[in-house]
Amino acid sequence: MSTSTRRRRAPKDELVPLPEALVEIGISRATWYRWRDRGYAPEARRTPSGRICVRRSVLDAFKDELEAA
Repeated sequence: MSTSTRRRRAPKDELVPLPEALVEIGISRATWYRWRDRGYAPEARRTPSGRICVRRSVLDAFKDELEAA
């Protein structure tokens, strides 16, 4: 199979950059860091390029939790 006929797989669980996640949640960066320090914010990771990202599944679960509260 040549590389031109291969299809790339879509990531199962995309990484959402922190600025986009903050817009979806509706909070400021300062609130994010305050929540993170208190253990309330969803788990985030730093990519090799230095960006902070949140997995889509974790972000969706966190938003569902906020709506339920």
